[in-house]
Formats: sequence, structure tokens, C-alpha cells
Amino acid sequence: MKKWRPFASMPEQYIGLQEVINEQLEVPQPLLTEEQMEQINFTLVEALHTNKQVYLTYYKNGQRITETGIIQFVDSLGNLFVFIDEVFELKNKMRLS
Repeated sequence: MKKWRPFASMPEQYIGLQEVINEQLEVPQPLLTEEQMEQINFTLVEALHTNKQVYLTYYKNGQRITETGIIQFVDSLGNLFVFIDEVFELKNKMRLS
């Protein structure tokens, strides 16, 4: 027997509402000063050499995402670094930009 669901009768409406909510939650991409970039660089190098756990906050698709992990490798020529996620212990590659 199916339950009657009066508010789920128009799934297109929920998709549209979710898109509107996501647009309202978008954050503009932050612009970093030279001093902030140097501080980030110093923190990355220190975390790499001491195997310290760091909080990474990055911008992706209009949102700021924060993760915790350990820096494993920094490639300054390729503009990326590799970190191991604390939760799932997965290797993630991120761009330095």
C-alpha cells in the first residue's frame, strides 16, 4: 500500500526550490593579499615537515569547504599539494590557487 504524499506531488517544484536555496548560499571567492599567501605557504611547509594536522578551508563551486588533514606533498611547480583526509584517510589533490 502506498502512502498518500500530498506535498510531494510536484517534484519539479522541490528541484527549483533547492536551486534557489543553493544560489542564496553562494559566497564570493575571496581575494588573498600577498601577506596572506605567504602565511599560507609558511603553514603548508611547516605542516609538511612536522606532519602536523591542519584545517584546510578552500573555495569550491560558490562554497567554502573546511576539511582536516595532514599535508603529504607540495608541488610548487605544478601548483598543487596532496593531503590525507582525517575522516576517510583518502589522498586528495588540491590546487594552490
